[in-house]
Amino acid sequence: MATIKTYNPTSPAVRFKTTLDTKELSKERPLKRLTEPKLRISGRNNKGRLTIRHRGGGHKKLYRIIDFKRDKREIPAKVLAIEYDPNRSARIALVCYADGEKRYILAPDGLAVGASIIAGEGADILVGNALPLKNIPLGTVIHNIELRKGKGGQMARSAGAQAQLVAKESGYAQVKMPSGETRMIHLECYATIGQVGNLNYENVSIGKAGRTRWLGIRPTVRGVVMNPVDHPHGGGEGKTSGGRNPVSPWGVPTKGYKTRNNKRTQRFIIKRRGK
Repeated sequence: MATIKTYNPTSPAVRFKTTLDTKELSKERPLKRLTEPKLRISGRNNKGRLTIRHRGGGHKKLYRIIDFKRDKREIPAKVLAIEYDPNRSARIALVCYADGEKRYILAPDGLAVGASIIAGEGADILVGNALPLKNIPLGTVIHNIELRKGKGGQMARSAGAQAQLVAKESGYAQVKMPSGETRMIHLECYATIGQVGNLNYENVSIGKAGRTRWLGIRPTVRGVVMNPVDHPHGGGEGKTSGGRNPVSPWGVPTKGYKTRNNKRTQRFIIKRRGK
């Protein structure tokens, strides 16, 4: 697990800055065949209109093509390198299969260079191996979980994320998600053993505003400092705290207000997340 590096306070920005140690990461450039250009849309939709605020700028990135499906079954692979991926909080692992094909996968905690992994129904319960939920013992920690068979992992993919298999019945597995939600997933869906690596990612202190701008995140202005025409919290003589429950610029409540509207998958959620 990567340790956190601190710095001597040679400037106000560096005083609080911390970074992750990258000793275990490969110094090579990413495999060209497994990368593609990433278009920066800066929060705009296909009409050019701003649909996500506070996006724009940031460093150029190459997208790494990740194998979320793990559909190369019963063929062992060797881990060649652990690499940095600018598009996600997790680290990625470059693996080479016995037939010579190379792919990127999410790097789970404890997966080292030289380790051997495999995907398939007969795989052992070892970190990095991918199996259908029906073949994974209860209580096992998993990540990169499919919600629909063959679609590829969609859940528990960020740094430090882990889910736990808690029950199996009537063709479905009950999985406790990182949010605390318990959800039913079909037993034929694949998941990968272990917890996603880079556990210290959440403990890193950005240290200065500029480092956030490198990530493509623009400043966020508080509603209470705006004018009434711009935000429901705006206006008032002197400093005010808004005078109403927190809302978005369009009047939608932002704390404790449920916005989920997906009746199709409602029946798969056994226990809601949160308190």
